[in-house]
Amino acid sequence: MDLKGKVAYITGGTKGIGFGVAQSLLKQGMKVAISGRSDKSVAQAVASLKNDGMVLGICSDVTQMKDEQAAVEKILDTWGQLDVVLANAGVGNFAPIDEMSEEGWHQMIDINLTGVFNTLKASVEALKKSEGYYMTLASLAGTNFFATGAGYNATKFGVVGFTQAAMLDLRKYNIKVTTIMPGSVATYFNNNEPSEKDAWKIQPEDIGQLVVDLLKIHPRTLPSKVEMRPTRPDLK
Repeated sequence: MDLKGKVAYITGGTKGIGFGVAQSLLKQGMKVAISGRSDKSVAQAVASLKNDGMVLGICSDVTQMKDEQAAVEKILDTWGQLDVVLANAGVGNFAPIDEMSEEGWHQMIDINLTGVFNTLKASVEALKKSEGYYMTLASLAGTNFFATGAGYNATKFGVVGFTQAAMLDLRKYNIKVTTIMPGSVATYFNNNEPSEKDAWKIQPEDIGQLVVDLLKIHPRTLPSKVEMRPTRPDLK
């Protein structure tokens, strides 16, 4: 895919992985819409990005289909097309299953899993027209279970299964679909504050580079599921 002038939409794009991917796509000459759940966070992120008509900030709650439909409509009204969608918004609540709250469970299901469905459902007709690319940000937790991760594992296993099935459904429209499954990433996820101690981890810009590489790969080739790990484990 020739990326210059193409249009991307990234959910959860105000910080962390989503923000890093936005930076990488902008460097390729793409127009990028980012969404978040608060006007303040969206405005701050847009102000931090190259913004000469190439960035669009949208306040959207991915758990609400109407919000995602409105987001896509705004992108189409602004730029007339939508070529790439990254469903990146996510949350993690970690606790042993006997201590996990219903609220924590439903929040993860609603954001991590239903949000991915809402984003694809809202954008799929635009992607059919552009013969575009839909990506989800899953996790190695989508294949590797761990203690205190029952809820998070359930959602990420679900995202991987959803994305792979959607890939089979949408190939006939020349829409590519990929799920990206990183391991440890240096982001603000789960109240982490990135610092020098996270230098061994995958960085958001590394995932941004991967997204660029996926978009530039020959149209006949589809890496439908990509696992990423830090090259070395934390040696502390």
